[in-house]
Amino acid sequence: MKFNDLKAKKPNGEVIDFDSFEGKPMLIINTATQCGLTPQFKGIEKIHQDFKEKGLVVLGFPCNQFGGQEPLSNNEMENVCEINHGVTFQLTEKVDVNGSDEHEVYEWLKKNSWSLFGKKIKWNFTKFFVSADRKKVIRFGPASKPDSVAQKISKELMA
Repeated sequence: MKFNDLKAKKPNGEVIDFDSFEGKPMLIINTATQCGLTPQFKGIEKIHQDFKEKGLVVLGFPCNQFGGQEPLSNNEMENVCEINHGVTFQLTEKVDVNGSDEHEVYEWLKKNSWSLFGKKIKWNFTKFFVSADRKKVIRFGPASKPDSVAQKISKELMA
C-alpha cells in the first residue's frame, strides 16, 4: 500500500484521505491526554505553527493502548486537547498502533522506518516524520522532546 492511499478518520468520523497531503511533509504522533508525556502537546503545537507555512502537516492519533492513558471519548479527547493544551493540529479518532487492530497508517509507518528497539510502538508520543516525497521516514521515540524534533524537521525541510 502506498502512503497516499491511506485514510484515517477525524474524531467526528469524517474521512481524511492521505492523497490530499501529496507533496507535503508530515509529522505523525500517537497521543494520549492522561500521560506523563502529555505536556509535549504544547511543543508539537509549536512545531505545527512554526512549519505549517512550509507545508508541514501534523496529525495526532490518540491511542489508549498504553496504560489506559486515553480513556476519553473522541469528542471529549478533542475538546481536552484544544482547551487544555491549545492543540489546533488535526487529531484523528482513537486508534490502535500495535496488534491485530493496528491502524493502517501505523502499519505503513513501522514498515517504512527503522528503530533500534524494533517495529513495535513502545509508548505514547512516538513521532514519525515523513518526507514530502515519502522516501524518508524518521522515527523519534516518546522521550524525544519536540524542540529536538523541530530541529531535525527544520534540517529536513531545508535539504
